[in-house]
Amino acid sequence: MPDVDATKESKQFFEDVPAKTTGFFLKGSGALDWGMRNRLARVFNPRDGRTVMLAIDHGYFQGPTTGLERVDLNIVPLVPHCDALMLTRGILRSSIPSDCAAPIVLRASGGPSILKELSNEELAVDIEDAIRLNVAAVAIQVFIGGEFETRSVHNMTRLVDLGLRYGIPVMAVTAVGKEMVRDAKYFRLACRICAELGAHLVKTYYVPDGFATVTASCPVPIVMAGGKKLPELEALTMAYNAVQEGAAGVDMGRNIFQSDCPKAMIKAIGKVVHANLKPAEALEYLASVSREA
Repeated sequence: MPDVDATKESKQFFEDVPAKTTGFFLKGSGALDWGMRNRLARVFNPRDGRTVMLAIDHGYFQGPTTGLERVDLNIVPLVPHCDALMLTRGILRSSIPSDCAAPIVLRASGGPSILKELSNEELAVDIEDAIRLNVAAVAIQVFIGGEFETRSVHNMTRLVDLGLRYGIPVMAVTAVGKEMVRDAKYFRLACRICAELGAHLVKTYYVPDGFATVTASCPVPIVMAGGKKLPELEALTMAYNAVQEGAAGVDMGRNIFQSDCPKAMIKAIGKVVHANLKPAEALEYLASVSREA
């Protein structure tokens, strides 16, 4: 027979200490369910609320992009140095070791190739498969102003509903067509629409004039898209400016895996994002890591 529970006098109830109400460190996320906040806390570092996401999902419409020809050789060595990994389920299953500790942000949209109208996308992943893959978030392209704008917005809202059902955050990616204007006015519009319709975080491009208004007017975290390949100092400067102007981190691809020394570059980006290292200092750090490599 088990022992009788100890008397009240021998226990510690701390009646004079109010119960602590724990908040959440990410903008606009305090009312989310525990599971969703837990997943977001895997993508974003709770110490500073920022992330260095490594994006390698380009092949879903571009095919074997330069630097991604062999994910097993070129990308897997970089994974320990990122906070999260954004990719497709095909590459995840075929090329990423299952002991990978980095949280996964899964590309969930697709359809047209680079040869067709890119905004004509559909949902391309069943939410149950995302659950099977133990992902931390799902990502979907939203083409505000594109030919199939309404379809892409409905894709996102359907995915948000599914994500809420199972506790998986949705990252909306603001896509920009060749003919669209890339300025703060457009990105304020696109990011706000995504957040208003339920996206839990938004990936968008940096613009030098007015980016702080984009982050300020979006009620959920914004991560900066890396975009086209730039010289290292320009990429480091763009990342630095983005986080100083309110971005909750970066989601970079080509500016990392197409660098002359990708491992040194992702480490330097990490210093910029998490340690506020200034671009010139980060470039010196990159050079020193490159020499050691």
